[in-house]
Amino acid sequence: MNRIANVFQYYAQQDTRVFIPYITAGDPTLRKTAEILAIFATHGADIIEVGVPFSDPMADGPVIQNAMERALSGGTTLRKILETIRTFRFEYETPIILMGYYNSFYAYGLEEFSRDAQRAGVDGVLTVDLPPEEAEEFRNALRKHDVRSIFLLTPVSDWERIQAVKKMADGFVYFVSVTGVTGERETLPDEIRKKMTEIRREIPLPLVLGFGISKPDIVERFYSCADGFVVGSALIKRWQDAGWDEQSPDFRDFLSRMIHACHRDSL
Repeated sequence: MNRIANVFQYYAQQDTRVFIPYITAGDPTLRKTAEILAIFATHGADIIEVGVPFSDPMADGPVIQNAMERALSGGTTLRKILETIRTFRFEYETPIILMGYYNSFYAYGLEEFSRDAQRAGVDGVLTVDLPPEEAEEFRNALRKHDVRSIFLLTPVSDWERIQAVKKMADGFVYFVSVTGVTGERETLPDEIRKKMTEIRREIPLPLVLGFGISKPDIVERFYSCADGFVVGSALIKRWQDAGWDEQSPDFRDFLSRMIHACHRDSL
C-alpha cells in the first residue's frame, strides 16, 4: 500500500477528513517552496499538492495565475521542482501530488518524467487538461513507476466521463466544486452533494473536494460528502499577504483552522 492509500485508510478509520494544502512550486522561489513544504509536513498536512507553473494555466484563477507567473519569472522548471521534492524526501514522508498541465510533462518526456518523479518521491500526478479518454499512455508510464494518476470530475461530468475516470484513476478522485477556475468562494452550491454521492457510489476511490475551499465552514458543510479537502487559493493569498513568511500569525492561524476543520480537533 502506497503513501496516499495509507493516509486515506488512516483517516477513514478515524472518521475524519484528509487535509491537502496546495502551493505553486517556485512562488516566490524554490527555497521558499522547500520551507513551506516543511511547514506543511510538520504542522498537519496529510497530503501536499504542488503546482507545476505553466504559462497558460486555464483552470486557475488570478491568485494562482500570479503565483505561476512569479515562479516562471524566477526560473522554476519541472526538473528543479523534482529536485526540491527529492530533498524534501530526506526528512518527510508526507505524500506529494504534482498538479500541472500536460504540455509540461509531455515536453519532459512521459517515460522519463514518470521515472524521475518516482525517484524524487512523487506519489501522484494530476494533469488538469488531460481527459481520461486520452490518458492511457501517460497513466501506464506513471503506473510502471508506481506513481498514481489523479483525475478531475466536475458538477457537469456525465456518466460516460465518470466511467472513464473510474477506469483510469488511481489514488483518489478530485471533485471540482464549481465549473470555472480556482479561487476563494464564500459558499459552494448544495447541489454538488448529489453529484458527489453519485461519484462515490460509482468509483471505489476516495473523493476529494477542491476549488473554492476558503474557510472551515465550507469543510463542515460538505464533511459527509468528501474524504478530503484541497485548500489552494485561500492559502496562497494569505501567504502572499504575509510576504511569504510562513511564521506570520495570520497565515499560521488560517492554516491551523483549516487543518482542525478537517481533523475535527479542538483549537
